[in-house]
Amino acid sequence: MELIELKTNIRTTVGNGPARRLREAGQIPAVLYGPKTESVLLSVNKSDFDLILKKGRIGQLILNLVIQNNGETYTRPAMIKELQVHPVSRKFLHIDFYEIDMDRKITAGVPVVTTGKSVGVERGGILQIIRRELEVQCLPFEVPESIEIDITDLDMGDSIHVEDISLEGEVEFLGEANLTVVTILTPKIEEEPEEEEEEEAEEEEAEKEDGETPEADSEK
Repeated sequence: MELIELKTNIRTTVGNGPARRLREAGQIPAVLYGPKTESVLLSVNKSDFDLILKKGRIGQLILNLVIQNNGETYTRPAMIKELQVHPVSRKFLHIDFYEIDMDRKITAGVPVVTTGKSVGVERGGILQIIRRELEVQCLPFEVPESIEIDITDLDMGDSIHVEDISLEGEVEFLGEANLTVVTILTPKIEEEPEEEEEEEAEEEEAEKEDGETPEADSEK
């Protein structure tokens, strides 16, 4: 996986007012932290960040943060831990960067992608993707872009579980191995209208017979 460079600047002001002014100037307030890193307040150019987001999913991007401070520059490898977005305007409010060790495994969410057309779907079944993302643990550069699942041989009622999926390298799944990822549902069979009509006709005939009996007896 590519290490993507992102330029940042140290910021010295905190609070809603300074943060608002940063956004008005085209900057996004941010912070960098980690298990062995003291929190560093940063700002990121919005245009640069927009370009970064086009390169992949937020939870999978491996960034090389270029931090500039009073003419000095240093770098830190990091991932986006959290991206706060305004619920109405959808503008970026704040970014949390988490510093990572390139030699230690990380946890990342990877999207599930199906390939092929299953036998069950061709026969009228319905493909249901139950887990659209699976968590894996691996070294930063080994995070797969997607987890491909071939569903060609799946018939109606068949399923694929986490334990049925093989991964390359030292990538490992987190969570229970028996979790269902995809399944082919059998469509519900509705009762034929003709059968319902026949039943209604029989009921009406029975009601008529019940109603005619007293009249016939009275005539005698």
